[in-house]
Amino acid sequence: MDATRGSISSNSTQSTKDGIASLSEPFVLRHGRRCLRNVKNYPLPCDLPELQRQNLSTLLAASILGQPLGSTVDPANPPKKILEIACGSGYWSSICHDYLSGLGYDNVSFTGLDIVPLAGDLQRQGLDWKFVQHDLRNPPLPFSDGEFDIVMLRDLSVVIPLEESQTIIDESTRVLRSGGTLEVWDSDHTIRSILPHPPPPPGRNQQDYARALATGTFLISPSTPFTKVQNKYLQDTNNWIAEALDRCKLLSTPCTRISGILVQETEALCDVTNRRVAIPLGELRWEREAAAERNHPGKRRDSETTMLKKGCAASDNSALTEEQRALRYTALLLVIQLIESLEPRLKEVSGKNQEEWRVWWGYMMADLLEQKGASSGECLEIGVWWCKRV
Repeated sequence: MDATRGSISSNSTQSTKDGIASLSEPFVLRHGRRCLRNVKNYPLPCDLPELQRQNLSTLLAASILGQPLGSTVDPANPPKKILEIACGSGYWSSICHDYLSGLGYDNVSFTGLDIVPLAGDLQRQGLDWKFVQHDLRNPPLPFSDGEFDIVMLRDLSVVIPLEESQTIIDESTRVLRSGGTLEVWDSDHTIRSILPHPPPPPGRNQQDYARALATGTFLISPSTPFTKVQNKYLQDTNNWIAEALDRCKLLSTPCTRISGILVQETEALCDVTNRRVAIPLGELRWEREAAAERNHPGKRRDSETTMLKKGCAASDNSALTEEQRALRYTALLLVIQLIESLEPRLKEVSGKNQEEWRVWWGYMMADLLEQKGASSGECLEIGVWWCKRV
C-alpha cells in the first residue's frame, strides 16, 4: 500500500503527495487579513474572524436541524470513525462528538483534513482526534478504501470549483465503507426574499416540519415562493458576490446543484435525502402584522403603526420567540460577516475605492442593524444532504 494512503498513526499528519509539508510559511497578510499564500481562487481569509464566522455558521445549521448530523444514527450499527473534510478549526467534529456522546456512543474517532493546521488540540477536549494536512484538490485523499463510517463535507462551494466537485465526491465515497454515510452541508452566498405563503402540510416529514415551526424557519420545496432580494444593499452584494465567485470559478448558489451531483452517483450512492431551510434575516413584516392583528383585532393603535413603519415591534406584537429572534439575528450576522470577509474582492468588482466602500458599508450596517432593513422576506438559505454508500 502507498504510504500516503495508509492509516494515520499520529495526532497530526502531513500528506507528502501534495507538497504541503514543504510550506514553512503558508500564510501571507493581504488587506489586513491573514490569507493562504499559495492557494489560487480561494476567496476568503484564513484568520480568527473567518474561523469564528465558519464556526457560527456550523452552529446555526446544527441549531436549525436540532443536531449536527442530517442523518439518523443506527443504534445497531453506530459510527466508529468519522472524517471531516476541510475541517478548519474542527468545530463540527467537536459538537458531533458531544452529540454522539450524549447518545451513549463514546468510542468514536474523528479525523480532520485541511490544507493547513488550524484546529487546536481537540484531544484535550476529550476527542479521539487526528489531523491530516492535505490539499483536497490534489487527489487521492490519503486514506484507505472504506476507512470511515461517516464523511462530512462542509461549505466546499467556496473551496472547489464545480468542475472539480465530482472528484471530491468520488474520493469521499471511496473512503466510505459500504453502508457508510456521506453528508454535505452548504449555504447559498446570495440572498433571495421569500414571499408570504401558508405553511405546507407536514406530510411525511413531520419532525422536520415541527422543527421549522419551532425555529421560525421555512422548509424549502420546489413550490416555495421566492422573489429577488428586496433590500437595496443586499441587491448590491448579491451582484458583487456572484461576480467575485464567478471569477474564482465558484458558485454563489450551490444549494441548487448539490442534489443533482449526488443523485447521478447511482452506482456508488443511494438513498439521497436533503433538507433545505430558509432563515429570515429578521422578523418579517407580514409576521408582525399578523401578530398585531391577533392582539388588536380590527384596529391598530397609532403607536404600533408607527413602530411597524420604523421596523421596530412592540413586545406584545412580536410573532417570534426569543430563540427564533436569536437564530434570525445570527443569520443576519453571518451574511454581514461573509460580506466583510469578501471585502477585498467585492471592492474590486464594485469599482469602489476605500473611502467609497467605507461610506457604503456604514449605510449598509445602519440599514440592516438599526433600521431592520431585511424585513421583506430576505433569507439565508442552508442545505443538508445525506446518502449511503452502496
